[in-house]
Amino acid sequence: MSTEVTWYSWREGMSSDNIKGLVLALSSSLFIGASFIVKKKGLKKAGASGIRAGSGGYSYLLEPLWWAGMITMVVGEIANFAAYAFAPAILVTPLGALSIIISAVLAHIILREKLHVYGILGCVLCVVGSTTIVLHAPPERQIESVIEVWDLATEPGFLFYAALVVTAAFVLIFQFIPQYGQTHIMVYIGVCSLVGSLSVMSVKALGIALKLTFSGMNQLMYPQTWAFTLIVITCVLTQMNYLNKALDTFNTAVVSPIYYVMFTSLTILASVIMFKDWDRQTPTQIVTEMCGFVTILSGTFLLHKTKDMGDGPSLTTSLSSSKRSLKHAEDGRVDPEGIPLKRQDSLRTT
Repeated sequence: MSTEVTWYSWREGMSSDNIKGLVLALSSSLFIGASFIVKKKGLKKAGASGIRAGSGGYSYLLEPLWWAGMITMVVGEIANFAAYAFAPAILVTPLGALSIIISAVLAHIILREKLHVYGILGCVLCVVGSTTIVLHAPPERQIESVIEVWDLATEPGFLFYAALVVTAAFVLIFQFIPQYGQTHIMVYIGVCSLVGSLSVMSVKALGIALKLTFSGMNQLMYPQTWAFTLIVITCVLTQMNYLNKALDTFNTAVVSPIYYVMFTSLTILASVIMFKDWDRQTPTQIVTEMCGFVTILSGTFLLHKTKDMGDGPSLTTSLSSSKRSLKHAEDGRVDPEGIPLKRQDSLRTT
């Protein structure tokens, strides 16, 4: 009886739009998590017979396996796109942590990247944090026209944020990537995350426009709809390019969680500035959501730190491993904890 009451209360606490967005976001995580692995397999196969993506090559475009991963990701992104039309970004974006869990499990099975017991604990923390956010997410803002979204996007606060993001992205692309792209993971991921926060806001605007159009209120007549479409295309292509470089250059165990943390943090910040999500919530709800987000960050941290750990190495093995790690760390090949930052095949060619 109590279970039925709890379920009823949960249903009553979430709007129908939020529930639709939740289901779409979960489906998106499943497809996107799997796509990381398939694309990585395609990148490795293409790199064996041509110029690697991390070195500026595009031989992966001729690799069917990479395209299979790309199609899987597109399906996931379409579901994600639809989710933003029904639910606020503060609900949809953190659920991307579930794609990390799927990616980690498949990497363990297919790519033979070890998943430590603490990595499993990290997966559990991600689920707990995601559940906390879902249960306390704000209702979707009621918008009747894409013009309303454009007005929100052109307010001084968001324009200032967008200007900072574009400036930082250009500095990274033209100043830091040529020098540090192959050795510092934050350069590639920084571009993806910064541009991604703008793409999500534009995707949400476009999704709202299409939802209103399908409901009988045509939004395609407004130039703002096409402006958002152009921004989405530009941002997504930029993200795809630099994410491919990051995946081809660095370990998936490092790329996935760091990208998630940066991308999600910046997206939530952008959503709070543009859509003012927190204006429709109590301080208790906001604090609970932040606790859920920190729980997810803790889970991704565990996944990152324990992804390549063995199950209970001996003291001698640990000491010798530490010595090797310190030696390679001086060469910029692994981090101090011994987790390889770069792909092993790329280390042999540098």
